[in-house]
Amino acid sequence: MTFPLTNKDPSILLRLSELQPGWGVAAIVDTETTGLDPRRHEVVELAIVLFAFDRHRGHVYGVVDEYSGLREPQRPITKAAQQVHGITQDDVRGCRIDGARVHALLSQAEFLVSHNAAFDCAFLARLFPMVLQKPWLCSMNGVAWYRRGHTSKSLAALLRDHGVPMTNAHRALDDARSTLVLLSLPGPEGEANLSELLRRSHAARVR
Repeated sequence: MTFPLTNKDPSILLRLSELQPGWGVAAIVDTETTGLDPRRHEVVELAIVLFAFDRHRGHVYGVVDEYSGLREPQRPITKAAQQVHGITQDDVRGCRIDGARVHALLSQAEFLVSHNAAFDCAFLARLFPMVLQKPWLCSMNGVAWYRRGHTSKSLAALLRDHGVPMTNAHRALDDARSTLVLLSLPGPEGEANLSELLRRSHAARVR
């Protein structure tokens, strides 16, 4: 029932009816924004990748569902932000995020994961306050990447170190898929990177 994860469009989706006892469901979340300050800037793109995993071993079984949507902001996209993600005002004109779809996906997730959780949570909470009721795990800071010998915690660098090509960097859906691929890969001890993230996050919450 498992399948090789790639950061390309998944050809197989797990049905919720296929989930087994001991499996959990969580969501990778990624946003692209008009700038860096959540008090002044806004989300222009949101992606959610819902996935199934083994609660005990941290193994990633596959993608259950996913969503990606653009949003027209009230203020223009800054030039600096546009240079990062490439999204223009023309791209987002008249676009809205499907709130019902977002709620439906997030409500199924036991926790949310982002490769810079503080950033994505701050922006997303302004649109969907429900995300503050969910535990957030940070794949950038929740794994001991430097201790493992990596010189950068950026998503692109970590994928490169794991031998995985990065596609369409800094577009929300591609980054979310790539984050799931990174978490599904084995670390130095042979366990999935998600396993360490879960273990360290649990330890941080119980202290």
